[in-house]
Amino acid sequence: MLANDDIKRWAREDEEARRIRREKANWDFIEKQPPKIKAALKYFIERGDRYVAAKIAGLSLDEFDEIRLKANIPVVI
Repeated sequence: MLANDDIKRWAREDEEARRIRREKANWDFIEKQPPKIKAALKYFIERGDRYVAAKIAGLSLDEFDEIRLKANIPVVI
C-alpha cells in the first residue's frame, strides 16, 4: 500500500511539472492553432500525456511532438 507521504510527493511533482510546462509554453503559438491542436496542446500542458494529446489532435505521436516542440512545451520527467 502507498504511504500518504508518497502520494503527497507525487502530487507536488505533478504540479511542478505542470508549472514548468505552462511557463515554457509559447501561448501565442498555441492560441493560433486549429481547435483540435490547441486542445491537445493544452491537455498536454495540464496532464503531460503525449499519447492522449496526440489522439485528441488526430495526429501520430511524432507529428504531435513536432508541434509540441514548436510550442516550446517541454516533456518534464
